[in-house]
Amino acid sequence: MKVLDLFSLSGKTALVTGCNKGIGMAMALALAEAGADIIGVSESMPLSGSEVENEVKALGRAFKPYVSNFLNRDSLKEFIQKVTTENKQIDILFNNAGMILRNPAAEHSDEFWDKVITVNLDAQFILTREIGKKMIEQGSGKIIFTASLLSFQGGVNVPGYAASKGAIASLIKAFANEWASKGINVNGIAPGYIATDNTEALRNDPERSKAILSRIPADRWGTPEDFKGISVFLASSASDYVNGTIVVVDGGWMGR
Repeated sequence: MKVLDLFSLSGKTALVTGCNKGIGMAMALALAEAGADIIGVSESMPLSGSEVENEVKALGRAFKPYVSNFLNRDSLKEFIQKVTTENKQIDILFNNAGMILRNPAAEHSDEFWDKVITVNLDAQFILTREIGKKMIEQGSGKIIFTASLLSFQGGVNVPGYAASKGAIASLIKAFANEWASKGINVNGIAPGYIATDNTEALRNDPERSKAILSRIPADRWGTPEDFKGISVFLASSASDYVNGTIVVVDGGWMGR
C-alpha cells in the first residue's frame, strides 16, 4: 500500500460529537475530505441545513445529524440507542463535545463541578463504552478523545475542567490497554490555546492573552484548521500501531 493510501477513510463512517462549530467542525470536515461519511451530534445541532452538513455534502460525503443533551443521561442513552440502531457500522468515534465553566476554586459551585464532569467525563465514558462494544464485535475501530493542556496542567479558575481533562488522559490509557489487542486504537488530541468560543474570555483579557501568547513558540493562537491533519492520522490506518497516546497540538506551549 502506498503511504498516502494509509490516510484514506473511504468507506468509513465517523461519529463526531460537538461538530457544529470550532475544532469539532474542522475535525468532521477533515474526515469527510479523507473520504468518511459523518454522523454529527450536539445539543444545538440543526436537523437539516447546518453549516457543517452543507460543507460535508459539498465534499460528496453523507451527513446524518442528531441532537442530544449530554448533561442528561437519559438523553445520552436515547441517542446511543438511536444512532447504533440507525447506522449499521461506526468505524470512528471522536469524543469532542465538552464544556468549560470558570470560577476560582473557592467559589466553584457544586453545580459548575457537576455539569462539567457530566459532559466532559461521564458522557464520554458511557458513549465510548457503548460504541466500543460494537467496535469489538467488528474487530476494528478508531476512538479519539479531545483532551487538553489541562490533562497535564492545573490551569487557573477551572478546577472542574482540569479534573475532567486529567481524568480523560487516564481514561484514554485505560481503554487502550484493554482494546488495543481487539483491533481498536484509542488515542487523544490535546489542543493548546485555540481561537474558539471556549477561549473567548481569555482572548478578551489583555493581560492573560499577552501572557499566553508570549509563551507560545509559534507566536500565535491556534485555529480549528490546525487539527485537520492529526485527526485524519489518528482516524486512519496510518496510526494502526499508535495506542494510548495523547498528541499535543499547541504551537510548542508544552515544550517551553
